[in-house]
Amino acid sequence: MENFKLCDSDYRFMLVVWEFAPINSGELVQLCNQKLGWKKSTTYTQIKKMCDKGYIENVQATVRVLISKEKVQAKESAYFVERTFDGSLPEFLTAFLGGKTISEQEAERIKRMIDEHIE
Repeated sequence: MENFKLCDSDYRFMLVVWEFAPINSGELVQLCNQKLGWKKSTTYTQIKKMCDKGYIENVQATVRVLISKEKVQAKESAYFVERTFDGSLPEFLTAFLGGKTISEQEAERIKRMIDEHIE
């Protein structure tokens, strides 16, 4: 599966799945009703859709995750930076910070992360 982009409703559904999986599909229907306001048919349609996309599987009424939240977030973030900032991480950070300040602890954490990813 190479396309990691999810529309908002797919992503909200997957947030529920990532939090509770493995989960019985009937229980997932109840959770989606509570958390997303979805009807039973909507949730079952979404389960099938996400199975077809390869994000989850539904075997013997148990829904399991096939792709991690972290992997999807990484791919979607990279796509966003590429599309919106022509792949420029410095331009993204400039826009993201937008004149805000960050704590010294946050700055140190970011510096460590950068050091770990230098070519």
